[in-house]
Amino acid sequence: MRYFAFVLLLLIISCQSQETFLTAQQIIDKAIVFSGADKIGNSEITFKFRDKEYAAIRENGKFQLFRDHIKDSVLIDEVLSNDGYERLINGKPVKVLDSMAFKYSNSINSVHYFSVLPFGLNDTAVRKKLLPSAIIKEKEYYKVEITFSKNGGGGDFEDVFIYWIGKESFLIDYLAYSFHTNGGGMRFRVLKEQCSKNGIRFVDYHNYNPINSKIKLHNLDTAFENNELQKISEIVLEDIKVAILD
Repeated sequence: MRYFAFVLLLLIISCQSQETFLTAQQIIDKAIVFSGADKIGNSEITFKFRDKEYAAIRENGKFQLFRDHIKDSVLIDEVLSNDGYERLINGKPVKVLDSMAFKYSNSINSVHYFSVLPFGLNDTAVRKKLLPSAIIKEKEYYKVEITFSKNGGGGDFEDVFIYWIGKESFLIDYLAYSFHTNGGGMRFRVLKEQCSKNGIRFVDYHNYNPINSKIKLHNLDTAFENNELQKISEIVLEDIKVAILD
């Protein structure tokens, strides 16, 4: 009996050690695979978000991110690619000031970025840090902070993200981020619904911000549990279609 108890204790310690020593990189790698995001690098994805239509073609490191909408009976087509930003009005290319091209590019990139998370979290500019684990709604989560280097981190490289990744599912159920555009602020997103298209997980979110501006980004999960956040919108992707490119 003593031998059995000793072996059982070793097994428990071994399991705990394996969990303790999962790195932020290993957790993100698993999240990418478990969500099917490893397929996104060679895919064509279309969806609708609010009043605009989006499309993304990614293939072997090259990308084209599209946004189309109609404003005042004018068709506006935009594309952000490895070659930069381009804008068309009723099918004709137009010149755009650099400051506006920067603004439009960030706006397009932001929607596409969030639509396919955790894809992109292994980009070279990404820095990962494992924070203490958390429990939300009686479920255990790894908590991973993401920051970006200035070189290759894009126009919003100073933004900070935190992802709550299920310890059993390795799926992102919650995320938070701080931003500096338009006066800055913080957001906390909560899983609303999820679906799978061609083996890739897509998520809709409830979108919250803190009632008290003194709440820290790292503590938004606790604030959520304590009803210290207010819901401001929903992030819902519609009519999602996915084609995997050979």
